[in-house]
Amino acid sequence: MTDFQTPILEVKDLSCHFVVKRDLLGRPKAKVQAVDDVSLKLMPGETLAVVGESGCGKSTLGRMMMRLIEPTTGKVFLDGEDITALGHHELRLRRRHVQLIFQDPYASLNPRMTIGQTIAEPLKLYNILPASRRRARVDELLSLVGLRPEQANRYPNEFSGGQRQRVVIARALASEPKVIVCDEAVSALDVSIQSQILNLLKDLQARFNLAFIFISHDLSVVKHISDRIAVMYLGKLVELGTSAQIFAAPRHPYTRALLSSIPVAATRTIRPPASERLVGDLPSPIAPPSGCRLHTRCPHARAECTSVPMALEADAYGHANACPFWRDLPVADLGLDGRESRDPRLEALFSAFEAFAAEGRAAP
Repeated sequence: MTDFQTPILEVKDLSCHFVVKRDLLGRPKAKVQAVDDVSLKLMPGETLAVVGESGCGKSTLGRMMMRLIEPTTGKVFLDGEDITALGHHELRLRRRHVQLIFQDPYASLNPRMTIGQTIAEPLKLYNILPASRRRARVDELLSLVGLRPEQANRYPNEFSGGQRQRVVIARALASEPKVIVCDEAVSALDVSIQSQILNLLKDLQARFNLAFIFISHDLSVVKHISDRIAVMYLGKLVELGTSAQIFAAPRHPYTRALLSSIPVAATRTIRPPASERLVGDLPSPIAPPSGCRLHTRCPHARAECTSVPMALEADAYGHANACPFWRDLPVADLGLDGRESRDPRLEALFSAFEAFAAEGRAAP
C-alpha cells in the first residue's frame, strides 16, 4: 500500500434509503435503510475490502461511490472534489476516474458488440484518443490483461468466464481510472480462475498505482488481497482496520462471527467456538433494531445494547469498531493464524497466488 496523506476517494456520512411503500398521497410510508451513515477513506494504491452478509449494503455503497445510485444523505469526494454536487455533464467527465467491475462478466458485456468495440467505447466516450489510434490501444489493453490482440474481433459468447472478466478489466482500464470498484469480481469464477484474476488485479495495481474497493463475501480471498477491511452489518459499518488487525484480533461480535464461519481443514483439532455464532434471523432493514443493530442476534448482547447507539471508535493504531464492550468479550481461538485454517478447496488458489506474488508477476 502506498502511503499518502490525501485520500483518492472519501465518503462522509453516506446513507441510502429506498422507498418501498407509499400512502394514498404518494408520501413515503416505509423505507429500506440499505446504507446508513457510512464514512470511509481510500488511499492511492490501496485495496479496501468491504465485507458482510448478503443484503448488508456492500454493493449499494459501491454504486453510490460512483453515483450510479444517488445517496439519500452524505457526500462522496474524488480527489478532494465533492462529486455529489456535480451536474450530469460534469459527473460524466469525472466518472472516467472511477470504474466498476461487475460480478457477472457476461451480463456486463453487450453480446452484439465485439470485444474490440467494447474496449474502445470508453476511448470514444471520453475522447481519450483519436479514432486512428484506438485500435492500437485496444490491442495494448488486451495484451495487458493476458489476451491476444487478434481476439478483438470476437464476441463475448466465444470466451470463457475468466476471459470475459479479463475483457471487463481491460474496458475498465481503458479510461485510465484512479479507482476501480470490484463488486464480487471473482465470486462467479472457478477457484483456479480466481487466482489468475486476483494476480492480474494486483499486478495492474502495482503498475498503475490503482486503488481498489474490493466488495466480497469471501473472507479467505479478502485476507490475501486487501490492505484494509471494512465490515458492514445491516447497512452500518461495524469494524474497520488493516487486514492483519481484523484477522488477528477481531473486536466486534459480528466480525468474530464472520471469521468463525470460514471453513477449516478437516485435520484441524481446534474448532471455532459455538459462542461466536449468531442466533436468529437477519432483521428487516425496513425496521432495523434500535441501539446496536446486532443485539437481536449477538451472543454477547447486554441490556445497554438495545438502546445506546453504537458508533465507530478508533484506537491509536486506526483499528475502529462499534462495540464499546469488546474488551469484555471472551478470548476465542478462531483458527485464523495458521495455514491449516484454510479450506482445502482454496489451497490451489492461494498456492498459485503466493507463487506468482513472490515472482512479482501476474498469472498467465
